[in-house]
Amino acid sequence: MNGKAKRRTISDYGDTGEDLALATSISNGKDLAPIVRLAFEMGRPEDLLQQLKIVMKKKEVEIEELCKTHYEEFIQAVDELRGVLVDAEELKSELSGDNFKLQEMGTALLVKVEELMELYSVKKNVTEAIKMCKSCLQVLDLCAKFNGHITDGQFYPALKTVDLIEKNFLQNIPVKTLRVIIEKRIPVIKSHIEKRVNSQVNEWLAQIRSSAKNIGQTAIGLVASARQRDEEMLERQRKSEEQCGPGVGDLEYTLDVVDIDDDHAVKIDLIPLYRASHINACLGLQEQFCGYYYNNRRMQLESDLQISSVQPFVESFQSFFAQIAGHFIVEDRVLRTSGGLLDAEQAETMWQNAVAKMTSVLEEQFLRMDSATHLLLVKDYVTLFGTTLRQYGYEVTPLFEALDHSLDKYHLLLLAECKEQIVSVISNDRYEQMMMKKDTDYENNVLAFHLQTTDSMPAFPYVAAFSATVPDACRIMRSFIKGSADYLSYGVHVNSFDIVKRYLDKILIDVLNEALLNTIHSGSIDVSQAMQIAANIAFLELGCDFFIRHAAQQCGIPIRSVERPQASLTAKLVLKTTRDAACITLLYLVNSKLHEFMALMENINWITEEIPEDCSDYINEVVIYLETVLSKAQQVLPLDAVYKVGSGALEHISNSIVSAFLSDSVKRFNVNVVMGFDNDLRMLESFVDESFHATGLSKIYKEVSFKECLLEARQLINLLLSNQPENFMNPEIRERNYNALDSKKVATICDKFKDAPDGIFGSLSNRNTKQNTRKKSMDVLKKRLKDFN
Repeated sequence: MNGKAKRRTISDYGDTGEDLALATSISNGKDLAPIVRLAFEMGRPEDLLQQLKIVMKKKEVEIEELCKTHYEEFIQAVDELRGVLVDAEELKSELSGDNFKLQEMGTALLVKVEELMELYSVKKNVTEAIKMCKSCLQVLDLCAKFNGHITDGQFYPALKTVDLIEKNFLQNIPVKTLRVIIEKRIPVIKSHIEKRVNSQVNEWLAQIRSSAKNIGQTAIGLVASARQRDEEMLERQRKSEEQCGPGVGDLEYTLDVVDIDDDHAVKIDLIPLYRASHINACLGLQEQFCGYYYNNRRMQLESDLQISSVQPFVESFQSFFAQIAGHFIVEDRVLRTSGGLLDAEQAETMWQNAVAKMTSVLEEQFLRMDSATHLLLVKDYVTLFGTTLRQYGYEVTPLFEALDHSLDKYHLLLLAECKEQIVSVISNDRYEQMMMKKDTDYENNVLAFHLQTTDSMPAFPYVAAFSATVPDACRIMRSFIKGSADYLSYGVHVNSFDIVKRYLDKILIDVLNEALLNTIHSGSIDVSQAMQIAANIAFLELGCDFFIRHAAQQCGIPIRSVERPQASLTAKLVLKTTRDAACITLLYLVNSKLHEFMALMENINWITEEIPEDCSDYINEVVIYLETVLSKAQQVLPLDAVYKVGSGALEHISNSIVSAFLSDSVKRFNVNVVMGFDNDLRMLESFVDESFHATGLSKIYKEVSFKECLLEARQLINLLLSNQPENFMNPEIRERNYNALDSKKVATICDKFKDAPDGIFGSLSNRNTKQNTRKKSMDVLKKRLKDFN
């Protein structure tokens, strides 16, 4: 019973799983070192000892039972067990010592482990801190980089840096304070960039406005150079045409084309604007920036379109138009290259407003101008301005139409200026034939206006048939043609020749011709002056052909198109009429002088008893004067004018002779006086025949002569000296021999004709008979004329 109770106690003691595991390990002979090590590591060596004691008690029970079964074996085993106990005590003692040592070593190790754990924690914290620092440092590096860009004015890189921070780093910044600060600063930074960029745009706007005039002048200068090259080429072509003349063949011309890229020739720095536009686009403010740019440029244009009140328009118009040209050249470049900063509609609106203002300015200023030169200067520059901007795609027709509206005003001013010059030239002319001492004078005054009468170069000094009025007037006309053509060039008129021709006729008729007529009718000119005026007009008629050709050249049309008769100037006919008026005045003056000489007939003894042997004094004076007049006329006047003057003077002489017979102061005359007149007429007829051939009139007027101008006087003398004057009443004889005589005048003169008394011719019986016969015939004529009248 004690044994059972004891077994129960042992069994109660060892029911735990750990005891079974320890017992199994011991029974299987396994190494207990790991279990011991685990117990010490866990800090439960006493539990291990307790378990070992339990295992030992269980073993004792097993041994006791086994001993009962195997007593001897048991005794033997007990003995062995006692030895085991001794070994166990030794083992226990050793374990206790080892446990102590282990405890000592474990305590030191635990301290080290705790220190190690702390170091691991510190390491982890330091690693995290380093990671955070690196992240913050990267952000701070970007911030420093941003500050550098801002300092250097590199706003686009700065903005890209801000975007990089905002998108990739801001939410990952481990330090909340730094993250909050950066979050708050980003809008401020963007606002700052916007202000700085807009500030730069304002500076650029101011700079580009100050540069606009230079830009415009450069662009207009390029167009002016191109125009000058074209005009020089045309001038070379004209000279070649003039030198070669018609029928030489087609000429070949080469044109050197200079290709100028306006975009490279006109320097415009748009980089600040592009940068600002891109930055505003990145900021999401593109539309706002476009409006800002357009409004500023529009206000600048409105300011540029204001006319200076300090400086006269004639002095400021080039700067005015160059500034506007530069403005729109910049806008064209912005429109083409900025990618939507300025749209075509906005550019067109600005241009339309500018055209309306410029047109108004031109019309107002043209009304105020009183100089054709000033008006032409403005017009030329405006056409250059228009041509320049047309190359950039702007519509400039309204500007050219505004210039065309001032066409009449310009020509009125030009006519007034030319009129002053022409009046001055005519009033200051001494009406002396122009002498040219060298070939350059001949070229400048004759060949330049195609006034030469021969193709060969004359000997020098050369005396021209005209006075200084002709080349001076031709220069004025040439200047007028050029001024008129220049105003019409590069305008709305495709063919300006008809307009130039119309105004050329106007100046020739209303100005030059009027001035000549005023001089002719002034009553203050003498014979030589009237003759020179008529000669001058003849050369001016010749100059009309040069004027029309020069107008064609200036207008750029073929000369052959104006060489047709229907293309000639109306002024040419008007000048011919004026030349006729000058010839009439000349003839009046010549006749007035001849009248003075013919008045000497009052000293004639109409009933002289002697037959004059020599010519009368008056006829000698007349011949000398006529020789002087015709000689001078031959030098300066066309042959038709020479004929008019000569024939008119001779008709006046003839009329004067007839009038002398009809004069109331002559009561009677005899045959001796008639014979004297016959001598005078024969001398005069001989002179005029010689003059008619000497002047070359006989080659032109083959069917007439100067003698016919004396026909009435000659027929009267022939009738009075005729042996049968009654034949005058015979129609056939009268038509053949006396067709120039008027029957009433003949009747009056015949009534005065009384032959000499018979006593005077008493010794001349034959002659006496002849006189009686003539007297009877004369009496018959008188009676028949009396009956006829």
